[in-house]
Amino acid sequence: MAKKETEQKNIPSVAIAVLRYLRIAPRKVRSVVNVIKKLPIGEAEAQLMLHSRRAAKPILKLLRSAIANAKAKKMEVSKLFISDIRVDQAPMLKRWIPRAQGRATPIHKQTSHIIIVLKEGEKVVQSRFITEVKKVKKPKKEAARKHEHEREHEHEPEAEEKMKAPKTEKKPPKKEAKASGKGFVQRIFRRKSI
Repeated sequence: MAKKETEQKNIPSVAIAVLRYLRIAPRKVRSVVNVIKKLPIGEAEAQLMLHSRRAAKPILKLLRSAIANAKAKKMEVSKLFISDIRVDQAPMLKRWIPRAQGRATPIHKQTSHIIIVLKEGEKVVQSRFITEVKKVKKPKKEAARKHEHEREHEHEPEAEEKMKAPKTEKKPPKKEAKASGKGFVQRIFRRKSI
């Protein structure tokens, strides 16, 4: 029994996450995946957040899922790195598009399977990037406006009276139509022909 316990301790624990049937071609996904291979998770996450390709968003979501799996296995998150990430060809969706003279051209919509494996490294890796964005609660608009208005008129006693008094809005007078008769149609026909 002692041998089995020591063997289990020596086996590095891994966290795996799998994404199946992603509707992006494997060739396009691999161009993003090659950027983050063998990176610590903090740097990989930062790379994916800034990547311009469309495949970066689902890969980032998958990486975060793998991190959550690692936390569930009680692995130390600061030591994690991407040991393996693989993109495989998934089933192809076959469609047709009509062409001239009664022909049809096949369209192959490729899909991908992505497998990501995280392992614990030997040393703690400090992330150079801030990947968690803290959301700041915005005050409600009306409350903020009242607060600003109170600040502006703190020293004016007349301001309180103005705020309490009912406001009557004056509408600007309507512009009267020009009596000269120069309208759009007249300007068009006034032009000289070439």
